[in-house]
Amino acid sequence: MTEVIRVVLAGCGGMSGAWLKVAKEMPDLEIVGLVDIKEEAARRRAVDFDLPDALISTDLASALDQTAPDVVFDCTVPEAHIHVTLEALAHGCHIFGEKPMADSMKNARKAVAAAKKAGKIYAVIQNRRYDPEIRRLRHYLESEEIGSLTTVNSDFYIGAHFGGFRDQMEHVLLLDMAIHTFDAARLITGADPVSVYCKEWNPSGSWYDHAASAVAIFEMTGGIVYTYRGSWCAEGLRTTWECDWRMIAQNGSVKWDGSDGFQVQVVAETGGFFSECRDVEMPPHDPGAKVGGHDGLIKEFIRCARTGETPETVCTDNIKSLAMVFGAIESAELGKPVEINL
Repeated sequence: MTEVIRVVLAGCGGMSGAWLKVAKEMPDLEIVGLVDIKEEAARRRAVDFDLPDALISTDLASALDQTAPDVVFDCTVPEAHIHVTLEALAHGCHIFGEKPMADSMKNARKAVAAAKKAGKIYAVIQNRRYDPEIRRLRHYLESEEIGSLTTVNSDFYIGAHFGGFRDQMEHVLLLDMAIHTFDAARLITGADPVSVYCKEWNPSGSWYDHAASAVAIFEMTGGIVYTYRGSWCAEGLRTTWECDWRMIAQNGSVKWDGSDGFQVQVVAETGGFFSECRDVEMPPHDPGAKVGGHDGLIKEFIRCARTGETPETVCTDNIKSLAMVFGAIESAELGKPVEINL
């Protein structure tokens, strides 16, 4: 691989700005091509981020032939992810893409198989993993000061008036947002999904055309039960975008507000009707380089492309978070619990 990592970015819409901002600050990375079905979008990004030498194209295969990059950044819409991924792998490129990794489990499996066959890295942005507070929480739970986890609950209540395509989108909460929370649940618990029972509905007064609220109960490995309650049309008393969380273990509990607010209680004495519990301060934790959202994840991916290491959000792992989304949707449509199969 060349000393400077050469990158083609596909999909020059709004989200691409976060990627290009990070890329411009990395001296060992060069954006050699910008691809979008709308040429004007690619040209605008070239101007916005001072990339006069980047190839502008509306055709990914042609751009890859002309630039021979090491890496493709995929900022396209979910329906295009499988095409971009397969094209990048066919051209011998590593690929790093926006969530969700695919628009169906069939396409996700196809992408994983293609990456394995090509011997290339395919990973997915899950920027909430690189929040210092969630790393702090995970580190504390791993210490088992409160014992082994048994139950994890998350609440997401935000009245989001997006306008545009989301107002008409089916499964809008589960498809467009819950992937973040489900992936966070996997990080927090260190467990993977086994089965799910989900109820979706659209409350009276909702400004969405389809179900904007959902409740899901997941059975996870290790006997952990994880519950998700969420709504995108809940006015007032909104949670953070990262949810309100309660973690229950054998010897205590933790509450996290999704920001920097923690409450921890550990059992101090048993024998009475209620156990005596003591308040505990959440200890500090240095997460190292695993911070910064897009910034941290992109830098980790480029390092892995150089060294051959495996990024945390590699496709073979991230597909488990996607499976939680499509498992919940299947359960809601069938009205019964379903097993989650990869």
